[in-house]
Amino acid sequence: MPKAFTPKVITANALLEGDVIYLTADDQWTRRLDEAEVLTDEAHAQIKLLDASARNQEAVGVYLADMAPGQNGPEPRHFREAFRRTGPSNYFHGKQATS
Repeated sequence: MPKAFTPKVITANALLEGDVIYLTADDQWTRRLDEAEVLTDEAHAQIKLLDASARNQEAVGVYLADMAPGQNGPEPRHFREAFRRTGPSNYFHGKQATS
């Protein structure tokens, strides 16, 4: 039996800066996870993923990331996504400096 589809967001890395980005409901890229569109329908998610993947002048490494509903928007279900949203790990800068 196939695994049930769980809520997801579309994420990637910005082509020029390398920052983690998320796709919003109006098909804009944002660096804020709380602004990302949470996808709950598998067919709709696959269509949005194909469209986002074609935007290779803006983003690389586009994929669907598992999320859980949170009080302030989607929350990562896996360590990788929680880690990615904090920014580069080589030293404190950007989002890490304000945390």
